[in-house]
Amino acid sequence: MVILNRIYTRTGDKGTTALADGQRRSKADLRVETYGTVDETNACVGLARQHAEPRLDAMLGAIQNDLFDLGADLATPPSDTPPAYEPLRIVASQVARLEADIDALNANIAPLKSFVLPGGSPAAAALHLARTVSRRAERLAVALAATEGEIVSAEALKYLNRLSDFLFVASRAANSDGVDDVLWVPGKNR
Repeated sequence: MVILNRIYTRTGDKGTTALADGQRRSKADLRVETYGTVDETNACVGLARQHAEPRLDAMLGAIQNDLFDLGADLATPPSDTPPAYEPLRIVASQVARLEADIDALNANIAPLKSFVLPGGSPAAAALHLARTVSRRAERLAVALAATEGEIVSAEALKYLNRLSDFLFVASRAANSDGVDDVLWVPGKNR
């Protein structure tokens, strides 16, 4: 359990922050940017939950907890020196749960005939926002994984990829199983 008695520490006043292993990094560091964007995704999911029906809300609640796990995973880069604790990592079962939830939500949704414009119900609009932020987190994680000396687990990358898929399908579910989706009409306003 994490205990936070003091909210400000002044240790970041010069533009650095500590990773979970204690090493200091710039607040503009790609790893910090990546887990910061995961946190931003989590805030968007929290907003979407304010409009979600109970079944979807439960799925989103599990995702919010997973996103804290993902942030901890990204904030604890693998090292040759084992830490004094077992680092929290995203695992295959979390990815599998997302896939099962995608399949469950998608079961009643008709196939698409066009791209979906972000919108429709308040829940769907908030889920589209969360989807786009999660895609940015994924792009940053991929860039981090491609950086020499940096490691991002395969499961973390899979989770981020599935998450945006989940959020897309969830947005369609929130739009009356796709009935109220707003579809793109190519060239409509020419």
